[in-house]
Amino acid sequence: MEIRNVAIIAHVDHGKTTLVDQLLKKSETLASRENIDERVMDSNDLERERGITILAKNTAVKYKGYKINILDTPGHADFSGEVERIMKMVDGVVLVVDAYEGAMPQTRFVLKQALENNLKPIVVINKVDKPSARPVEVVDEVLDLFIELGANDDQLDFKVAYASATHGTSSLSPELESQEPTMDYILDLIVSEIPAPEVEKEGHLQFQGALLDYNEYVGRMAIGRIKRGTIRTNEIVSCLRNDGTTKQFRIQKIYSFLGLQKSEIQEAYAGDIVAVAGLADINVGETLCDVGFEEALPPIHVSEPTVEMYFSTNDSPFAGKEGKFVTSTKLEERLYRETQKDVSLRVVKSGNQDEWIVCGRGELHLGILIENMRREGYEFQVAKPKPIIKEIDGVKSEPYEYVQIDLPNEYVGPTIELIGRRGGILESMNSDVSQTRLIYTVPSRGLIGLSTDFMTSTKGFGTLSHYFLEYRPMENVQVGKRKLGVLVASEDGVTTAYGIGQIEDRGILFVEPNTNVYEGMIVGECNKEEDLTVNVAKMKQQTNQRSSNKDMTVVLKRPRIMGLEACMEYINDDELVEITPRSIRLRKKILNTELRKKFDAKRMKEEKNA
Repeated sequence: MEIRNVAIIAHVDHGKTTLVDQLLKKSETLASRENIDERVMDSNDLERERGITILAKNTAVKYKGYKINILDTPGHADFSGEVERIMKMVDGVVLVVDAYEGAMPQTRFVLKQALENNLKPIVVINKVDKPSARPVEVVDEVLDLFIELGANDDQLDFKVAYASATHGTSSLSPELESQEPTMDYILDLIVSEIPAPEVEKEGHLQFQGALLDYNEYVGRMAIGRIKRGTIRTNEIVSCLRNDGTTKQFRIQKIYSFLGLQKSEIQEAYAGDIVAVAGLADINVGETLCDVGFEEALPPIHVSEPTVEMYFSTNDSPFAGKEGKFVTSTKLEERLYRETQKDVSLRVVKSGNQDEWIVCGRGELHLGILIENMRREGYEFQVAKPKPIIKEIDGVKSEPYEYVQIDLPNEYVGPTIELIGRRGGILESMNSDVSQTRLIYTVPSRGLIGLSTDFMTSTKGFGTLSHYFLEYRPMENVQVGKRKLGVLVASEDGVTTAYGIGQIEDRGILFVEPNTNVYEGMIVGECNKEEDLTVNVAKMKQQTNQRSSNKDMTVVLKRPRIMGLEACMEYINDDELVEITPRSIRLRKKILNTELRKKFDAKRMKEEKNA
């Protein structure tokens, strides 16, 4: 059976995963009894809830005597490391572009990766059934992007298909009437346009893992393409490590992919994409060879993390009351287990006991990990995410990001002011009758905590996309710091309507009556720049002159509900987010009011003298 290896790439929410669903349904792959859910490749609960792909997934379809290995890649910038590595496993890409939005920042990033790896592209203009679709203009935009990114003549001569992945239709014409209930047009293009794998079927084994997977039975597995020869179970092979050493081990399991199934096989041949188990600490980029015929394939670059957070065991007064896994041992085990399958993640023990530095590709990358751990029953606390600062040629440098903003014209002024305050450099501005596109270069620390302010300044009508650009010398300016102070509980107890009512005019509350609080817990946002200590558990004094039920109808404002990402963005350097399976709380690092006041006074004095 002939093989084609292809990656589906696109900007977030342009329809990659839905398109893969349709390719599975409309090919000859699934058994008649197999029904698939919507976005079947998004197997993680969080992927389904958020409608985004977090980790690259691979599947395969059978079509007209061909086996087509398909890799569904993430569209969000925080998971772009997955895309980079996948390019080493495939011979072509299907670039999916929204028929209205056109080329977006992540479209540019993923296409650049594909062109640099000399891969053959096919373009699918998706969502042509949208009333606002403009497929002809979008194809022109995509062609301009190809030229801008330096595509060669062969890559510029790309074939285009038009589709509505939601409805399972496609055609080779931009006219909506030409859509047919089939994916054959796209599958035929993959077969005819994407070249067969350039591999040596005979000869000694060469296999290189580009992705990692993990399960409890066989441990860590490397997923990659066999470049040369045949791989068999129970064979002894050599692993050429990234550090230059060699280790021999026995192939324990080989898994092949087809449709929704991952099946165990005894052998696989050059050109196919498989998962290999047997070496507990196998890494991305390491080459497996026949013993005595060791020859390494070119190394695979793994993008470095750009954002770090401190994770620590929960030490609040409520510690251990809501979580199943609360000890430092359990927390450490879980963090290191995550690194077994996510190579973009780094975990390092900090100088303090029961604390770890976790480094990732962005706030969303770390936020997904935190939410997964929370759902699994872990209880812990995290500090504010920070960009990773590096010293390059003796100069302190920080990561910068390419940022594209699309918004209605009436919100351009407030947005330019907002991004300017966060260290953004405006590179270009293009406007039409109703919409404006702003291109910025922004330090990563300026993007931390930006999304809430951005949504407020654009009334929810703006879209902001970004990806990592480069490290640049660090500017000595304060960016991204919260302007307002917080309301901090002064004592342990249960909040009362009376206590909340007494301080409502001081700011916005995050808690409602009958909520358990402790001293040092953040219960609201102050309407001034300074923090304010408040007693939200205060009871109304009862006297002989006033009955206990008089004036009981206190009408309170609705509290502001803060989700996990909002809390991570909100906190300052002296604050933490306490995370349990049932609750997300904001708190000060120093809970005791008197000690905190002394520490703040000392810090302000030092800042003033500096």
